Amino acid sequence: MATQDDDSNGKAADRIKDSAQQIWLAGLGAFAKMQQEGSKAFEALVRDGAGMQKKTQQAAEETLSQAQQRMAGFASEFGTKAAGQWGKLENIFEERVARAMEKLGAPSAADMAALQARVEALEAELKKAQQGTAAAARKTTARKPAAPAAKKTLRRSKAG
Repeated sequence: MATQDDDSNGKAADRIKDSAQQIWLAGLGAFAKMQQEGSKAFEALVRDGAGMQKKTQQAAEETLSQAQQRMAGFASEFGTKAAGQWGKLENIFEERVARAMEKLGAPSAADMAALQARVEALEAELKKAQQGTAAAARKTTARKPAAPAAKKTLRRSKAG
């Protein structure tokens, strides 16, 4: 005869066996479902990954664009500052060269301009004087042709 303890032990064992069987079947069902839907899940993951890549690429391009704009601003600012410094350096250099030339006795730009103006004035006076001399020479040469004509006549008479 079976006792109540044996009967309850058997029922517990049956319940455990049924529970294990159900767990096993659930695992097999999940495995079968994953085989069927695995390709769908993989494709969904690929789509999600492509979307994420686009987002990160856009963010990277925006960051790069901002960095390029900042660098262009820095370059422009640096160029402006450098040009200002070159201008100051150029002025210092010109002043020092001018002082050195003055010490050596070389004429300055103002001296050269005054000299040029003086030369032009003298050239103008010389031109006026030459024009006056040329006019006087023309008057004198207008009277001289009579004398050479007589010589020509003499020559002809000698030849004949």
